[in-house]
Amino acid sequence: MAERAYVAILRHGAYHQRKGVPSARQPWPLTDEGRAQARAGADLLAAMIAEHGLRLSPVIHASHQLRAWQTAQEVAVRLGELGHATDAVEETPALAERGLGSAANLTVSEIEAALRDDPRHDAPPPGWKSDSDYRLPLEGAESLMMAGRRVADHLAATARPGWLTVHVGHGASFRHACHHLGILDRAEIARLSMFHARPSLICHDADGRWSHLAGAWKIREPGGDPKD
Repeated sequence: MAERAYVAILRHGAYHQRKGVPSARQPWPLTDEGRAQARAGADLLAAMIAEHGLRLSPVIHASHQLRAWQTAQEVAVRLGELGHATDAVEETPALAERGLGSAANLTVSEIEAALRDDPRHDAPPPGWKSDSDYRLPLEGAESLMMAGRRVADHLAATARPGWLTVHVGHGASFRHACHHLGILDRAEIARLSMFHARPSLICHDADGRWSHLAGAWKIREPGGDPKD
């Protein structure tokens, strides 16, 4: 019988986020709280490894955003202290949060003003930030669903039967990836979120099905940021 493939997904720790900016491509580092969250997340991950008898892949995957890379580094160091050595943190654009293209790192008001002043485009609809299917009509922009598809493809491509692979990225793209993998239904995407740096363990069975095995989801506040 073929072995299950196990995947741990961790949202980055708290970071020095610029307020009012919906793009998650901000280049700022973790706060001290974020570093502590990453170490605590590694403790939880080590407990999952012990509880489920998992074999840890030597490579931890992370997005290119500094906060995700720093979270992965903190997790790797702490796992090593707990007897679970890894060889490398590999960065990949596949784990990035939704891209806003040419509007990256602009504030919401700046984005809406740019579209208002551009005769080629309509104003974004109310609630556009959390609309899973809306894509800004700007070069290089993605919808949340598009970002989730990209992340889901990466998780599936790197999953190894009999091993646990660890991925550090971003809450909204991970949730939408779980929808594409059949783990979350559409209503749950908006209702649930991820705690900073706390691992969720998912698995891929020999029959091709994905399922959630361990790690609590966070309940989002109504009207909260889609990344929260």
